[in-house]
Amino acid sequence: MECEEENTKKSNEQKRFDKFFKDLEKLIPEPDHYLVEDMSTLVANIPPIKVWVRREYLRDFRDGHGDYTPGYWVTCKSLTGRALYFETYLTEYGALYDKLPISAFLAWDSDHPDCPVDPTPDLPLTDLQFWNGFDTGITVVEKNLIYNMEFEVMTRSSGTLKGTYLFTIDNYHPHRNEADFYFSEVPDEHKSHNIIELENGQIGAYPNNRCRMLDPSLTHNELKNPDFKVSTRYFNVEHAPKWGRLGETDDYFWRTPQENGSTHIRQLEKDQDSPGES
Repeated sequence: MECEEENTKKSNEQKRFDKFFKDLEKLIPEPDHYLVEDMSTLVANIPPIKVWVRREYLRDFRDGHGDYTPGYWVTCKSLTGRALYFETYLTEYGALYDKLPISAFLAWDSDHPDCPVDPTPDLPLTDLQFWNGFDTGITVVEKNLIYNMEFEVMTRSSGTLKGTYLFTIDNYHPHRNEADFYFSEVPDEHKSHNIIELENGQIGAYPNNRCRMLDPSLTHNELKNPDFKVSTRYFNVEHAPKWGRLGETDDYFWRTPQENGSTHIRQLEKDQDSPGES
């Protein structure tokens, strides 16, 4: 008898606990996917490019000059007013090392698998990346059409170098509820960062207007010198006054007032209403 009373007591307590947690769940709001999408990315995954890391960057430039350790790129970070930062997995240590600029790396070369060849010329960071990050919003893409094209890159101090395209890093402003203090979405200031493996073994991040892409099938034999001007304009297709407004119609196949009054449209409607006439 005592056991039955004890079991009943436990059962009632369990019911009260179950009800308490169900009521508690009702108070917890559903996840807001819009909020998640609007979060600043700051860090983005990048292709796992195999690289050599200059050890002086791992030793805060106190020593290690001329030595290298192998690794694989993991992520890239974009901070306004800073060079792009790359996170690398160091295979000899089983360690991640973050916040290295692109000048800290040499591309891994299968012809020299055990130790890299010192680059000639050895370009400084300011020759490998022209522009700092434009915002904390970052995205990574591989431009398929140009992926296998031969690149020519115009450096600041060492003329033109050839290279191989790897991928592209681009910036955007991630927070619509915060003022945009930077230039990621200003047409005449925004730049992409095309990540290029250079023929001297270094890797650089170059904007479109410092690159030339050559394809044996698509590119002309005699190339023109670009005479382009920087785009300063914002283009918008919705604010066209002659179209009027559509807030008063729920027609799926809507027409503008001009289309409704068009002789061509009226003739099409007449032909549709009288398909058998010739």
